[in-house]
Amino acid sequence: MAVVVTIAVVRLGVRWYRRRSPRPRKTLGYGWLAGDTALVATREIRERVRARSFKVVTALLLAAVAGAIILPVALKGSGHPQHIGTVGALSGPQRAAIAAAAKAVGTSADFVAEQDRASAEADLRSGRIDLAVIEGQKVMAKKAVTPTETTATARLAYTAAAELGVLRSFAQAGLSPGQVATITSGKPLPVTSVEPPSSRSGPARATSLIGIIIVFIMLSQYETWTLIGVMEEKSSRVVEVLLATVRPMQLLGGKVLGIGTVAMAQAGVLLAFALVLAKVAGSDLLQGSGPLTLAAALVWLLFGYAFYCWVYAAAGSLAERQDQVQTLALPLSLPMVLGYVMAITAASSGHASVFFQVLAYLPPTAPFAMPVLVGLGAVSWWGFLASIGISVLATVAVARVAALVYRRAVLRTGRRVSLREAIGA
Repeated sequence: MAVVVTIAVVRLGVRWYRRRSPRPRKTLGYGWLAGDTALVATREIRERVRARSFKVVTALLLAAVAGAIILPVALKGSGHPQHIGTVGALSGPQRAAIAAAAKAVGTSADFVAEQDRASAEADLRSGRIDLAVIEGQKVMAKKAVTPTETTATARLAYTAAAELGVLRSFAQAGLSPGQVATITSGKPLPVTSVEPPSSRSGPARATSLIGIIIVFIMLSQYETWTLIGVMEEKSSRVVEVLLATVRPMQLLGGKVLGIGTVAMAQAGVLLAFALVLAKVAGSDLLQGSGPLTLAAALVWLLFGYAFYCWVYAAAGSLAERQDQVQTLALPLSLPMVLGYVMAITAASSGHASVFFQVLAYLPPTAPFAMPVLVGLGAVSWWGFLASIGISVLATVAVARVAALVYRRAVLRTGRRVSLREAIGA
């Protein structure tokens, strides 16, 4: 839907521009943003949206986002209380210990009285109960469980067994019920720190991870589309026909604008899908600073594409074969890989090193580093805007150089054009 609206807006803009200036005339400054540029952008949007790869990648990204949101909710085990069969009477401290163990593993305990051990075993086999406590001395499960299992039943079995074991030790030591109650009701000591706690918790870091992965996948996909698209137009001589009617800057600007529009529309669909699904599923990934973190990732997807698209378009004009594209794509992707790896490391550890903070202000790596700093609460609003300003200035400079390279290299066929040759021609 977002792509259809974008195409309609571009077409309306083209019609308005034609009515306003019926006679062809030369344009100065940013005149390439209208007219033929809009037509080229519309053509790119139509081709990319109709491509099978676009539909496949969109479906895969939607599935990945759905899995990242739903799986943690499903693995929590909340909403399904653990049915605990009890053989014999349980004391108040024992029941309280089992209930506390259930709360610690993210579930709740529902006690079911059993007549004897045989009936408890029968209920375990039928699935009526999840665990059984035999005379307060043994915890029994249907199947063998290990301490490394992550299911709610396995974690509750070992946690409850540990708590009940402590209570049995108290009884063997000859402590009275009042003394046992005093010990078990003790509150933990306060934990303090020399620095204030971060306002960004685990869910925010998880949201940062999701955002960074999506930014990396989408930047890699769309920048590669730009590079290959320019190369194919050059090798097939289509660019010669196009440049007979439009200027090089109009053709280049329309291409990066059209592909960028598709990228942002796809990112907007993913963001809306994530917000709605998280709300319906009750996920905590988008609570607190989660929406702000995703918004930062969306903003830096835009600025990241704006910076890299000119670089990849200029590189595509230097090549005319697939093997040359692969040779050019590797060095161009190294800054993105560096930023992505460092961002994943920082988001996973919850700590941003000084080197990583420096990367957040360098245009090639800022699209990956800055959203993580937002998720960790390690950047101020003026630092965020300063990084955007640096990226905008760098993008303008890169666009001017890329336009020069494109204009001089896109019509030169027969061999690969070197960057030095294109700039110094």
